[in-house]
Amino acid sequence: MSTDESPGTTEAENTARGGRTSAAGTALEKSMRILEAVAAPGGPHRLTDVVAAAAVPKSSTFRILAALIEQGFVRSEGESRYGPGPRLRTLSALVASGEPAGIEQILRDLQQATGQAVHLALHSGETITYIRKLESDQPFRTASRVGMRMPLHTTAIGKSILAHLPPAEVRELISAAGLARRTPNTLTTPEALDAELATVRGRGFALDDEENEPTIRCIGAAILGPTGRPVGGVSVTTVTFLVSREEIEAYAPALRAATEALAPLL
Repeated sequence: MSTDESPGTTEAENTARGGRTSAAGTALEKSMRILEAVAAPGGPHRLTDVVAAAAVPKSSTFRILAALIEQGFVRSEGESRYGPGPRLRTLSALVASGEPAGIEQILRDLQQATGQAVHLALHSGETITYIRKLESDQPFRTASRVGMRMPLHTTAIGKSILAHLPPAEVRELISAAGLARRTPNTLTTPEALDAELATVRGRGFALDDEENEPTIRCIGAAILGPTGRPVGGVSVTTVTFLVSREEIEAYAPALRAATEALAPLL
């Protein structure tokens, strides 16, 4: 029984608004009020201020915030302060993406400049999640899809994100997720990954050279938030029998221009 229900309340008494229980409705309403409080101007906001603005008990607010952080809708800014996370920022930006400088237009410009598939992904914990995909001009299609979660160590976007994180945090992520082998080219040792991340930092982009999927080669770069922390990334995806490594590296300037244009929108 939910803690939002009074002892002895029947299921029939709890049913409200389209067949949902009032307990479920209350949980959703609490989450929405907390999101509104976190997204209010003047942030990042202290926990006590979020509690007061949302009118939700402190213990419930803390629990809901933890779930929202895990899903990327809220970001912990330290010292018990909270601000909008990358997924909440993305939802807000996509509402206005019909404008020339919107997210969709930036990705479409990159796709048209390269003729290849383009992915936009957000970082969430030990993975990235694709939230946009534009197909290649070629007749070949990759297996990736919007909503797919991918490892950090095998993808160009993932490695570009790791390259911008503190070494201690990278070690924690590796320890939690492991370095599973997906192809013969996958980097499966911390030493190999550390060397690769140093290379990524030096050149400003990452390559996935058949490390996640055979015959697939990608170039990716991180999207950095206001504090310099990566919130996600963009990649250009090709097939190895059509685009060489040298050719895909030539996409780097257009890719970096896209990530820089996207940064203020996320």
